[in-house]
Amino acid sequence: MPIATPEVYNEMLDRAKAGKFAYPAINVTSTQTLHAALRGFAEAESDGIIQISTGGAEFLGGQYNKDMVTGAVALAEFAHVVADKYDITVALHTDHCPKDKLDGYVRPLLDISAERVAKGQNPLFQSHMWDGSAETLADNLAIGQELLAKAAAAKIILEVEITPTGGEEDGVTHEINDELYTTVDDALRTAEALGLGEKGRYLLAASFGNVHGVYKPGNVVLRPELLKDLQEGVGAKYGKAAPFDFVFHGGSGSTEQEIATALENGVVKMNLDTDTQYAFTRPVADHMFRNYDGVLKVDGEVGNKKTYDPRSWGKLAEAGMAKRVTEACANLRSTGTKIK
Repeated sequence: MPIATPEVYNEMLDRAKAGKFAYPAINVTSTQTLHAALRGFAEAESDGIIQISTGGAEFLGGQYNKDMVTGAVALAEFAHVVADKYDITVALHTDHCPKDKLDGYVRPLLDISAERVAKGQNPLFQSHMWDGSAETLADNLAIGQELLAKAAAAKIILEVEITPTGGEEDGVTHEINDELYTTVDDALRTAEALGLGEKGRYLLAASFGNVHGVYKPGNVVLRPELLKDLQEGVGAKYGKAAPFDFVFHGGSGSTEQEIATALENGVVKMNLDTDTQYAFTRPVADHMFRNYDGVLKVDGEVGNKKTYDPRSWGKLAEAGMAKRVTEACANLRSTGTKIK
């Protein structure tokens, strides 16, 4: 059971929250980066989350027609086959989906999983993200209510982002400013609209200064202790300790202390993309520079097939990214926590 069932995914998240660890959520854009993520999890003996953004799905759909649903479905189906060779469990997730892409991405994927569940099968993806951070909170939560109902019916967990994350992710950009901090009032309005599990389980991407990408020290001020305020503020009203399952967006480049504080305050999932992209590409660049006269047909020569064969540098890329995934597992305390 390498791909988590709905029941196992819920168990994974419950175990993470109780144990104060989190799963790295690794963005993938190809079968090769998928293998790198799976390998990293397996080497760390950690379960994890594999996710595909709208841009990643479009890329996976091929440059001829760039269809996001085709790309996401194809990689998910591929994952269901190859993950069986890895002795860990992973959940499949779709990352950031803004309002203008819902009809071309998340809604069709929800329909596909609903059809599967109606036939007695498991959903294709275990969770989907609705990124309404560019909308007013009222509109964001209204759409969230609709999507949560559909997700719950298909045995899927919804992830919602209620306030902006800085930087740029697949064309959605937010400035780095004081708006990057979720308030207790924002969290209370979220609980009122989406419930606290009775309407369907959801993950909450609250903002505590998070920024996509990696920035030089001093440009980003993370306040993960703010998550405790949100938990206590909402928990006090509803009589429920630590009511939220938080997501840490913009995890690349974060310090170990920032991560540790976030884990103590209910983070169960942390997104990594920028760091793993670099870890995948860096060995390729090294290979190309070291073997430029082999990968290129310089001065009329024929080059060296052994160096320009994609497998020669692809293996290095996979190893580099897998290593970064194992480091993420260590930072998030998920190393050695796999279910089976």
